[in-house]
Amino acid sequence: MCGICGEIRFGGGSEAASAAAIERMAQAMAPRGPDGAGVVLRGRVGFGHRRLKIIDLSEASAQPFVDSHLGLTIAFNGCIYNYPELRAELEAKGHRFASTGDTEVILKAWKEWGLEAPGRFHGMFAFAIHERDSGRVVLVRDRFGIKPLYYAEGAGWLRFASTLPALLAAGDVDTSIDRVALHHYMTWHAVVPSPRTILAGVRKLPPATIRVIEPDGAVTDRVYWEPRFDRSPEDAARSAGEWEEMVLEGLRTAVRRRMVADVPVGVLLSGGVDSSLIVGLLAEQGQEGLATYSIGFEEAHGEKGDEFQYSDLIARHYGTKHHKIFIPSEEMRENLPHAIAAMSEPMVSYDNIGFFLLSREVAKTIKVVQSGQGADEVFAGYHWYPPMADANDPLDTYAGAFFDRDHGHLAQHLAPEWLADRDASRDFVAEHFARPGADDPVDKALRLDTNVMLVDDPVKRVDSMTMAWGLEARVPFLDHELVELAGRIPAAHKLAHGGKGVLKEAARRVIPHEVIDRPKGYFPVPALKYVGGPYLEMCRDALTSRAARERGLFREDYLDALFADPPAHVTRLRGSELWQVALLELWLQAQGV
Repeated sequence: MCGICGEIRFGGGSEAASAAAIERMAQAMAPRGPDGAGVVLRGRVGFGHRRLKIIDLSEASAQPFVDSHLGLTIAFNGCIYNYPELRAELEAKGHRFASTGDTEVILKAWKEWGLEAPGRFHGMFAFAIHERDSGRVVLVRDRFGIKPLYYAEGAGWLRFASTLPALLAAGDVDTSIDRVALHHYMTWHAVVPSPRTILAGVRKLPPATIRVIEPDGAVTDRVYWEPRFDRSPEDAARSAGEWEEMVLEGLRTAVRRRMVADVPVGVLLSGGVDSSLIVGLLAEQGQEGLATYSIGFEEAHGEKGDEFQYSDLIARHYGTKHHKIFIPSEEMRENLPHAIAAMSEPMVSYDNIGFFLLSREVAKTIKVVQSGQGADEVFAGYHWYPPMADANDPLDTYAGAFFDRDHGHLAQHLAPEWLADRDASRDFVAEHFARPGADDPVDKALRLDTNVMLVDDPVKRVDSMTMAWGLEARVPFLDHELVELAGRIPAAHKLAHGGKGVLKEAARRVIPHEVIDRPKGYFPVPALKYVGGPYLEMCRDALTSRAARERGLFREDYLDALFADPPAHVTRLRGSELWQVALLELWLQAQGV
């Protein structure tokens, strides 16, 4: 929805926050908020904001928003879907409002309920609140990290922003490579769990976290939500049909919540079960003239680059205003550098360019869309979940299916000085699997993927690529009540029918079976999967450049092998190893690192 940033200075004689640094951060995020900008300074604390008008289009909701009576200032990115209900409750308690949007509701809620307020919010959000009287600053991020929040620290100061490049624009950031983060990037399919990023000097607030920063810089964190995977005897005994009806009703609620806006809301329609079900539920609820959008690319190596046959089927079935966008290979290649520059962190998935170009076209006609991200992680749609059901060693099974390479192979790919001194990625997963509350191996994987992998891959990808064009994407499958419901469902119901069984059977009550019974698809961008011709030259140029040679992340013999035969070097998830290493270098160069 927007871009937020700020600077906090610490200590009794601390100097004022830097308006110039805040301005540079805000300007770097201009695409996230093309409809307005603002900066508010109050001594040692300053906030900046770029606005995308979605709710309360008037200037009454301009940000940073200051409530002088309460002594609170907020910079907010996101949307609180239940803000009308919360507003009514707060008005009953005597609060009076000067605007009709959700931003002011957060401020009043913070005043009324304090640390308990974020737990009352249905939505996606990252915000900062400055309390005038206490001098504290509070940073908050939503349950699934749908809205990002990065920060950097120096001697006597902290800066935060919605994007990592915005922090770089402010300056004074340690841009050395974090070796543990590099281990995660190369091992865990570019997933770098919070608080780390690939840069040692930039961190990110973990999801579902409230961070209270005292005037002297002391920090207290509170996690206000955690997923649960324990189930009652009643849940264990429920029939598949009962779960299907409960899932469908939960999804109906989630989709309906995400229609709250003062502008039209469309759907990114891939043609898969998830986005098709969103369209079907909107039609069921009486939505007419719904705008839907699909994208496709040229074939490569005989592999089709679109799934238009399925998105066309849904568009015809529901009579949507369908926009089918085809991107020639040359146009994709021209736009790759722009998509890479728009990434807040290096993200290797091919569909980044798809979301980037799709968002460019969608933003020409609409500001808000619903998208199907999250269904595979919540309802067990990926191929590595079924083997977990019978896993004697869940850690081995998960790593063997998902990790791009093990620690031994990584030592053959990274230059010795860049290899972490331990198997950091495997250690992270082992620690996560050992936590109480998920005894079933499938549940362990689902908990990890929903709260770590999903946050730092698909969710981050969608936010970066859509907000690069001032487009807000809403994800009903990450409604926290729907996720809590899914956590109660026994794994067998989710694994049925090759994965997502309970969701597929629920979908049969709404959408045509042809979309449900098709082979599972992924966002197809064949040219980046096989990396030939000009794409090979792009990768070679980046990895043999002076900047790359001076950085020296990768062993030269490994790079030579990749250049010689890119299709021969693929990860367990069928991704190109060459694209993975080249993307990292291209991103570092795009950020001026």
